[in-house]
Amino acid sequence: MHPVSGGCHCGNIRLELQLANAPGTYYPRACDCAFCRKHGAAYLSDSQGSLRVRINDERKSGTYRQGSELAEMLLCTHCGVLIGAVYRTEGRIYATVNVRVVEDAVGFGIEQPVSPKRLSPDAKVSRWKDLWFSNVELG
Repeated sequence: MHPVSGGCHCGNIRLELQLANAPGTYYPRACDCAFCRKHGAAYLSDSQGSLRVRINDERKSGTYRQGSELAEMLLCTHCGVLIGAVYRTEGRIYATVNVRVVEDAVGFGIEQPVSPKRLSPDAKVSRWKDLWFSNVELG
């Protein structure tokens, strides 16, 4: 496993990722929806890896549902940084991370454009379950 860490600007939300492969083999997905474009977001996930999200002060974190409103966008309300997205279903959590919050993210491959807004809600969920972290600890 390859450990990677990151977090928001003020340090309220911290991330610990365990990637199954070397960082250079991951190509972050740059979503073309208006929300992600306005945040300059590109997403990193690993269905074989793990993700731990630590929130120091819950009052300084928030979520926002947009698009199909199936997933929650996780943000630090103190410094304004978009951390990533979370999807909850049947007692499980799936998540993806905004690569901009990963420390030393220069080791990742070239970003690839994606257009999930063109997918049906069922196709989005299927894609998330295939691609996103499924071993997620959020707290």
